Amino acid sequence: MKLIIQIPCFNEAETLPLTLADLPRHIAGVDEIEVLIIDDGSSDETTEVARRSGVHHIVRMTKNKGLANGFMAGLDASLRLGADIIVNTDADNQYNGADIPSLVRPIIDGQAELVIGDRQTDEIHHFSWMKKRLQNLGSWVVRQVSATEIPDATSGFRALSREAALQMNVLSRFTYTLETIIQAGKKNLAVSHVPVRTNSKLRESRLFKGNWNYIKRSIATITRIYTMYEPLKMFSYIGGTIFGAGFLIGLRFLYFYITTGGAGHIQSLILAAVLLMIGFQVFIIGLVADLIGFNRRLIESALYRVRRLELRQGETAREQDKAE
Repeated sequence: MKLIIQIPCFNEAETLPLTLADLPRHIAGVDEIEVLIIDDGSSDETTEVARRSGVHHIVRMTKNKGLANGFMAGLDASLRLGADIIVNTDADNQYNGADIPSLVRPIIDGQAELVIGDRQTDEIHHFSWMKKRLQNLGSWVVRQVSATEIPDATSGFRALSREAALQMNVLSRFTYTLETIIQAGKKNLAVSHVPVRTNSKLRESRLFKGNWNYIKRSIATITRIYTMYEPLKMFSYIGGTIFGAGFLIGLRFLYFYITTGGAGHIQSLILAAVLLMIGFQVFIIGLVADLIGFNRRLIESALYRVRRLELRQGETAREQDKAE
């Protein structure tokens, strides 16, 4: 069994050596452990530091494309390199590398396909009170949307089986953490979590600037992904709310029409009619979006099959090279 530890990097020349030194060299049940660095257009010596540190593989992007793109580039490269399990960790040494064995254990034992490291955010000292509350709220929302039981949805410390990695299609440019959990839940993958430790903070987060920016982006990501997988339900909620408001206003007009003849309340009738029509149209949009979603699922299924076919061809080619 082959494990590849992928580390997305952007200007991490200073912290990368600490992260690499903390990684395990041997794990029970794993035959090979390799390290993959994704240099997301760094302007410092991240790639050179990685080479000097003896990293096995490097994916270099000429321009910074964001954390989500770096994560997906790492998954694609790891799969092509024959990984059976992929661990993703951060280059800022936030996570304790000694916890990787416990992170991959549920996958080795066949109990999970995606395992999230639970940082137990309430116990992280350098997190402010507000950040802890936002983390808990965001994780709760993701649990409701994805139908999973992940306590720390924003943790980037996670392990994926080959099957889970093949089915991931991250579309967000902001982050992969929330989207991959929602996708895994909607695709009925076995999702689990294990407690992990964190190290002292070496630098501020580069992913977002302040709590308000984090809230806006997270809400946008969750709403978009949930709508993608449950369009009819989402548009039904919206359309039903608008239609219900129109219906109530219509009842109000009907009451005044019966009791006083409706004089002076014609505006209510017009507003009720407009809201009823808009609510009905939103519901129809939901039906169309649901049909489009069905086509998207067919495309994802085809993409999954193509990826598996490519991997099999690559494995066959490697076996032939070894035989020669």
